[in-house]
This record gives sequence, structure tokens and C-alpha cells, in this order.
Amino acid sequence: MINTIETIEDVRLFAEQLLQEGVNFHPDEDFRNYINRSTKLPTYTNEEAIMRNSLMEKCFEVCEHEGEDIYEIMGDVLFANIGIEKE
Repeated sequence: MINTIETIEDVRLFAEQLLQEGVNFHPDEDFRNYINRSTKLPTYTNEEAIMRNSLMEKCFEVCEHEGEDIYEIMGDVLFANIGIEKE
């Protein structure tokens, strides 16, 4: 898992890692709210969720600083992962 978010590429990498974890995530959602559909248990421990929330906060900061849209960047990663190409 990436430890720090400093660049737009880090934002993309974080999104890819979340998808590899099997999470259909949204940038605005608290990671403490994700539930595993099979087990009905939280996807992340409290510590894991806090770490991911912190990383997502940094994603917002980096995107704002760089003038980029976090929803577009992370959406592009998600869509590419499910085979939908951006037009």
C-alpha cells in the first residue's frame, strides 16, 4: 500500500490499489463505512480505514494544488479497470 500521496501519479496509484483490494470506492466515502458483501463485516479495521481516509485527504489536496479533478482522475482509473475507455 502506498504510504504517501505527493503527485497526481500517486493519486492514480492509490485508486488502483483500492481496486486491487476489491473496493468499489468513492472519494467522498469514509473507509470505515465499507462492508464486505460476503462476510457482512467491515472491509477495513479502524486503523486501516483511518490510514486510507488520510491518504484520500492527501489526494484531494494534491489534486486541488495541481488544478486537477479528483473525481475525473479516479473515475478514469475505475473505468479503465472495468474496460470502459474514455472518449
